[in-house]
Amino acid sequence: MSLTRDIAATYRGPGRVLRRLQGMGRREDRALVFILLACGLLFVAQAPYQARQAHLDPEVPLQARLYWSAILFVFLCPIFFYLLAGLAWGASRLAGVRVSGYEMRLSMFWALLAATPLALLAGLMAGFNGPGPGLQLSGAAWVGVFLWVWIAGLRGAAWPDR
Repeated sequence: MSLTRDIAATYRGPGRVLRRLQGMGRREDRALVFILLACGLLFVAQAPYQARQAHLDPEVPLQARLYWSAILFVFLCPIFFYLLAGLAWGASRLAGVRVSGYEMRLSMFWALLAATPLALLAGLMAGFNGPGPGLQLSGAAWVGVFLWVWIAGLRGAAWPDR
């Protein structure tokens, strides 16, 4: 399936899609591409907000805001999510859940990529409406979908017969 079809299918059944992705074999390049695409889209999602902030406070130009946003989302966030996946893997081992480090990374990175449409919506809400209930609702939906897909992927990896 194509990436966009896989993302749409994830909203219908995240466990099924993640089991299929995990069944394709251990491919670290696939996990790396997922996290790089997700972080790149998170950078794009921040652009309307950065433009709004540059318009409201012209002391810091838009180019500088986008530069630092790119440094954060494109270069530092992938490292952060690799560290977070490592910590989550360690916590799962302590809890007695048997998932491999690759399954943890793939589940987390796919969940982040699958939730990016809602991150893009939250970015538009931040850029056009600013702070308010719309931004809070879209942000909560983004975090909720991320956690839902991640947990479903981990359940599928730990208990494949369910």
